[in-house]
Amino acid sequence: MPMFSRITKMARSYPRQFWLITVLMMLAWLFYSIIWSYLLLYFSQRLDQPLSGVSWLMTLNAVVGVTSSFLGGAIADRFGRKGVMVFSLLLSSVGWFFFRSADNLPVVALLVVITGATTPLYRLATDAMVADLIPVERRLDAYSMLRMWNNLGVAIGPAIGGFLISLSYFITFSVVGIGFAVIGILSWLLLRESGTRQQTPNNEATKSGRGYRTILQDKVFVKTLGAYTLNRMCTSILWLMLAAYTNQNYGLSESSYGFIPATNAVMVITLQLLITRKVNQHRPQSAMVAGTLVYAISIFSVAFGEGFWWFWLCMVGATIGEMILVPTTTTFTSRLAPPDLRARYMSLYTFTWTIGTGLGPLLAGFASDLFNPRAMWYTAGLAGFASFFIFLRLARSGMDRQDQPGDSPLGS
Repeated sequence: MPMFSRITKMARSYPRQFWLITVLMMLAWLFYSIIWSYLLLYFSQRLDQPLSGVSWLMTLNAVVGVTSSFLGGAIADRFGRKGVMVFSLLLSSVGWFFFRSADNLPVVALLVVITGATTPLYRLATDAMVADLIPVERRLDAYSMLRMWNNLGVAIGPAIGGFLISLSYFITFSVVGIGFAVIGILSWLLLRESGTRQQTPNNEATKSGRGYRTILQDKVFVKTLGAYTLNRMCTSILWLMLAAYTNQNYGLSESSYGFIPATNAVMVITLQLLITRKVNQHRPQSAMVAGTLVYAISIFSVAFGEGFWWFWLCMVGATIGEMILVPTTTTFTSRLAPPDLRARYMSLYTFTWTIGTGLGPLLAGFASDLFNPRAMWYTAGLAGFASFFIFLRLARSGMDRQDQPGDSPLGS
C-alpha cells in the first residue's frame, strides 16, 4: 500500500502534459513491441535467408537512425518537440503498415530505412519534452514513471504479437501500422509544444555555432555515450536474437517466447519505483557501473543453458540491470544538457540505442556463422563487460562535472 500511495501522490504532482506523453508513449511501445522481437525471424523466413543474411538490415536501420537523430535533435531544439514527434509517428506508421506486403529484399530494405529513421525521433522528442516539463531534481522519478508505463506496453505487446503472428504477419503489420497512425493523430490533437525558439529569443547559441561540436567537447558525456553504446549492443542481441535463437535451436514457439519479454515488462511495472528509490541514494556513476555489470552477466549467461526457464531467468537478471541503468543514464544526460541543446543531447543519447541495434545483431550473426549459435552470446558478453569497464573507469576518474547537479545523488 505505501508504494501505491506514493504512486498516487507522484501522479498528482506532475502536469497533465506529462501524463499525456506517458500514455502516448506507452501505446507506441505496445505497438512497437508487438513485432520488434520477431522482426529478424520474419526477415529470415520471408526472404528465406539465415540470420546472418538478414542481420545487416539492422545495421541499415542504425545508419539511417543516426542521420535522422542528428537532424531531428537540431530541428527539435530550433523549432520545438511536437512537430518532430507527430511527423515521425505518422511516417513510422506508413513503414510498419507496408511491411505486410514486402516480399523482396529491396522493398524490405526501403521500409527498414523508413522505420529506422523515424523511431529515434519520437523517442528523443519525448525525452526532451519531459526534461522541459519536469524540474531537474524530480527527473529520475519522472523518467522512471515513463519507463513503467512504456513497459506496460511492452508487457502487453509481445503477447499480442505472438497471437497475431500465429494468425499471419499480414494482420500483425496492419495492426502495428494503424496503431502508430492513431498515436500520431492523438499527439497532434492533444499535446502542446514544450520547448521552442521563444525560450532562447536571441538564438545566440545557433549563431555562434554552438551545437553538436560543442556537445562533442563534453568529455564526460562522450565517454558515457561510448559506454552506453556498447551496452546497447549487448542488449540488442538479447532483444533481437533471442526469439530466433530459441526458436531455431530449442523449438520454442513465438507464443511461448512472448512470456519472456513480458516478464521484463511486468518487473519494470512493479519494481521500477523501488529500484529508483535505491538508486537515488547513490551517485549516478556508481549506479551505471552496477547496472552494466548485472546486464553483462545476465546476457552472457544465455550461452550456458537451454530451455524456457533458463532464458527466462537470464531475462530477469537483465531486467534488474535495465531498471538500474536506463533511467539513470537518461536523467544524467538531461542534467548535463543546457536547455538550448537539450534535444541534441537527447538525440545523441538516442543514437546509442540506434548504433547498438545496428552493430549488435550483425556481429552476433557473424559470430554464430563462424563458430556456433552460442557464440552470439559470447559477443554480447564481450560488449557488455567492455561497457562496464568504461563506466567503472569514468566513475573512478573523478570526471564528475562538479559544476553540474549530476554528481550528487540523483534524487537530491
